[in-house]
Amino acid sequence: MNIRQRHDSIVRTLRRNGSSTIDDLARDVGASRRTVLRDISALRDEGFVIHSESGRGGGIQLDPQSMQTTARLAVSEVFALLISVAAMRAAQNLPFSDLADAGLAKIEKSLPSDKVRDLRRFLDCLHIGQLSPQQDLSDLGPMDADLLPVFETGFLQRVHIQFDYRDAKGNKTRRKVEPQAMLILQPLWYLVAWDPTRDDFRHFRMDRISRPECLEDEPFRWRHVPFEDDVCPYADLQR
Repeated sequence: MNIRQRHDSIVRTLRRNGSSTIDDLARDVGASRRTVLRDISALRDEGFVIHSESGRGGGIQLDPQSMQTTARLAVSEVFALLISVAAMRAAQNLPFSDLADAGLAKIEKSLPSDKVRDLRRFLDCLHIGQLSPQQDLSDLGPMDADLLPVFETGFLQRVHIQFDYRDAKGNKTRRKVEPQAMLILQPLWYLVAWDPTRDDFRHFRMDRISRPECLEDEPFRWRHVPFEDDVCPYADLQR
């Protein structure tokens, strides 16, 4: 577990169980007592009210009304919320859209300024369109959970990404591309990238991508993506 995962696990355990011990928490997250004590201190700094009882057991309790005072969401996590709302809006299936927008606006306001800049740059890469009714969806599959954090690094740092791709015929290739945009044609999601080996843009269905990774190499340049007329930037949906 990384630090964020440990913190989330500790808070989740304390909320569910009401109380725990340092030894039990250390065992749950696979860390030492000292590490868990540092984690508890960090959570208190973030605004969680955590009580400790003296004694050998080291009892720990989380105030049930406790909430963090600083945002701990990563840019990719907020982006995932935003694109989920955007996808439902594009499908004209977003009940309580005003409330959803208000909640997301509050989340964005709580982010540090540097994360807000990254989020807006990330959103600039997002485009929405309508799927053709003739599109075959019989082979639609799940998307790799590693895609979004890889996209975050690839888009924001402008580095190449590499992945295994399975085409419509089932053929698999390893691709190295320059990520330029993301396209939602609900329920299909596409990575739009410049493929240096083809010297052209390519659309990659995200549910056909596996083993994605970022490559530390020379940054690439942004290119204008020639979308169809019925595709619009995400920002246009907010107007």
